[in-house]
Amino acid sequence: MTHLSVMPDDEPERVLLHTGAAERIREELGAIGVRFEQWQATRPLPNAADSDTVLGAYRPDVDRICEEGGYRLVDVARLRPDPEDPQWPEKARAARTKFLDEHFHTEDEVRFFVDGSGCFYLHLNQRVYAMVCTAGDLISVPANTVHWFDMGSTPDFTAIRFFQEEDGWVGNFLPTSIAHRFPTLDDLNSAFEALT
Repeated sequence: MTHLSVMPDDEPERVLLHTGAAERIREELGAIGVRFEQWQATRPLPNAADSDTVLGAYRPDVDRICEEGGYRLVDVARLRPDPEDPQWPEKARAARTKFLDEHFHTEDEVRFFVDGSGCFYLHLNQRVYAMVCTAGDLISVPANTVHWFDMGSTPDFTAIRFFQEEDGWVGNFLPTSIAHRFPTLDDLNSAFEALT
């Protein structure tokens, strides 16, 4: 389930806000310049839908976001557990740890979650905004916003990605990071479930 937690950057155990209300999430994120929307597919998607089918199901919204943000390239990224692949646990660990430290990009990071989930941790104004995105959620993190991303202990998601430049975005990692002090995606989901 989609939810937002806000914590002081020096007190990760103190939760200032914890909500699953879409309008409240939109207001909180909008106040720091982060776009949040929820979309519906124009037609049902089979579990193994290819990239063209996924993009076609959300075509009106994809085109609108591209036009509004000047995004020239769009793709579909997938990461799914593969019990047949003995290398899967190592691949999952490598994928997860890649963006678990604080970094920023010089272009917007725009993601729409077709299915699965992931958490964007935005570090702004002495606070950390932990935004757990699930199926139907679009988040647009403005260029140069310090953040990190957790896809959970068992990464499983499909996301539409928007890019302004052909080489996409490169992570500019900070020499120090507070990310390891904050709850993981798995921890946040467990805490939210306990509250609801």
